[in-house]
Amino acid sequence: MKKIKLIEDYLNELYSNPKCELNYNSDFELLICIMLSAQTTDKKVNIVSKELFNKYDTIEKLSKADIKDLKQILRPLGNHNKKSVYIKEISSIIYNDYNSKVPYKRNILESLPGVGRKTVNVFFSELDIEPNIAVDTHVSRVSKRLSLVSDNDDVLKIEKRLRRIFKKETYNKLHLQLVLFGRYNCKSINPNCKSCKLKDICKYYKERNNYEKNVNKKFNRK
Repeated sequence: MKKIKLIEDYLNELYSNPKCELNYNSDFELLICIMLSAQTTDKKVNIVSKELFNKYDTIEKLSKADIKDLKQILRPLGNHNKKSVYIKEISSIIYNDYNSKVPYKRNILESLPGVGRKTVNVFFSELDIEPNIAVDTHVSRVSKRLSLVSDNDDVLKIEKRLRRIFKKETYNKLHLQLVLFGRYNCKSINPNCKSCKLKDICKYYKERNNYEKNVNKKFNRK
């Protein structure tokens, strides 16, 4: 499809070699950072995770950490109380049940506290374990604005739809591109529409443009 090629070409132009913006030194740290990133920014997670992993540099130590101390470290993040509990429980399970090795099995990972399908999708995609498109708020917003999915589609429907539209070998790269595009270009508030090469196929741009024209007409009549 011409539309899909246009999207792919522009994303490749903007982000030819996209990188995950979470800082991590092991698969365990990555898993924790992805879980922490829910409802907050990667920048905040990177600040908090640096302090966290400097103080608790092994899974064993983290599994035995004082929950009050974890809450204090995670305070800058959203839902820090729950996330503190999740970290301790995840660490305990991986330390006690899997000899401090993160299991690369979806059903096991999704059973961990605070870890869901999106977290596992990002984890598998980043480590190149399997091709995945993880749907976060950025991917959802961009997909709906470009009419790749319906406005009322939930994250699972969006994921399935994107999997059908794009080639499997592009999933991991595309996921990062969509995240970065939504984070820095197609922002929730004040998106960079004027310089965007996709504005002609963007439903949001057309609606906003028509709204501005109507407002200007009304203003000019006065």
